[in-house]
Amino acid sequence: MKHTIALVDDDRNILTSVQMTLEQEGFAVRTFTDGESALQSLSARPADLAVLDIKMPRMDGMELLQRLRARSAMPVIFLTSKDEEVDELMALRLGADDYITKPFSQRLLLERIRALLRRHDGLRVEGAPSANVMVRGDLVLDEGKHQCSWRGQDIQLTVTEFLLMKALATRPGNVKSRDQLIDAAYGENIYVDDRTIDSHVKRIRKKFRAVDDAFNQVETLYGIGYRYKEQD
Repeated sequence: MKHTIALVDDDRNILTSVQMTLEQEGFAVRTFTDGESALQSLSARPADLAVLDIKMPRMDGMELLQRLRARSAMPVIFLTSKDEEVDELMALRLGADDYITKPFSQRLLLERIRALLRRHDGLRVEGAPSANVMVRGDLVLDEGKHQCSWRGQDIQLTVTEFLLMKALATRPGNVKSRDQLIDAAYGENIYVDDRTIDSHVKRIRKKFRAVDDAFNQVETLYGIGYRYKEQD
């Protein structure tokens, strides 16, 4: 079955050229020139992945992402303007899985889309056996259903957040460097900045603390990386 990609950008030239490239690669593509129309359509009929520009009329990409995240863990890639570091970090903190700066290579965007879809598809295999359920004390990660819970309460994680949590919880007490976490969440052939992992971890902590304000299982070892603390 074809994957459906939603492209949201007020630059029609970008929409047209990226749509042509993706369709040539076998994807189904839906395009939108503003966030409001994209939200209405994606709420009624979700796509497999969305590529969002930040600066758009009627509803910008940041607000669109927040409203999508309130109801969906759909993978999202942000398009940001060059050198707008604040936008990039804010996008990750709001729940984006990845970002690419403009001007961008369409080949790079295609690689990022494929990598993110592989990660997402790998987590939502239908009928996954119970062996794919990881239990670490109060934490339960079910890969087959892409479900995470803490002390019996559901935690809605994005694809990237789920993979980071899995990488940390696989061996409690062991330190994972940022490079190791990048490989676990993005793949070995994808380069992202260290601050990307830091932003994802901050968002993970925020989600867990929303249901348990005493949550402190994900520890920072400054200058080294992160680890999942063993529960007593």
